[in-house]
Amino acid sequence: MIVACDFFVVVTATFRVLYLFVVLELGSRRVVHCNVTAHSTAEWTLQQFREALPHDHSYRFVIHDRDSIFSGALDPRVANLVRALRTPVRAPMAKAVCECFGGSLRRECLDFLIPFHERHLKITVKRWVAHYNRGRPHSSLEPGIPEPNQATVPIGDKRHELPAGHRVVKRAVLGGLHYEYSLVKEAA
Repeated sequence: MIVACDFFVVVTATFRVLYLFVVLELGSRRVVHCNVTAHSTAEWTLQQFREALPHDHSYRFVIHDRDSIFSGALDPRVANLVRALRTPVRAPMAKAVCECFGGSLRRECLDFLIPFHERHLKITVKRWVAHYNRGRPHSSLEPGIPEPNQATVPIGDKRHELPAGHRVVKRAVLGGLHYEYSLVKEAA
């Protein structure tokens, strides 16, 4: 299995620059780990890899770009966890899943709010990532969800009608910016 990682820059309401680090699983499009910092260093990045890739993980490779934070000294230290692969120079398509994720993050979340500070951005992104992993369909997964709900939908004769004794419930995500819908059984 392969993961890819990237940094995204976010500017706060007080014009402070924050760095959002994201690790994505390529096969399922699931966000494995994300965190925010004001000072992205090689030590901080290494710690994020340790948190994202537990001791018993099944990942073989991590793909990252040639950003200066991924210094030559970082790759040998990450090699204890997983083999690091650098993308070719000026080849953004080599890490297209991360680039698409960054676009989705901007379009669906960060374009609608300006974070006040690091903690506000961290809370907002964690909530949006939970929605991204569990409630948002991905067209690349035909449209599937990286972490699908285990509840089964009763099969009826007509697929366009609600099954008897069930109703659709919507849940607001990020204060109504997005909604997640689920089928629940009505109380008798």
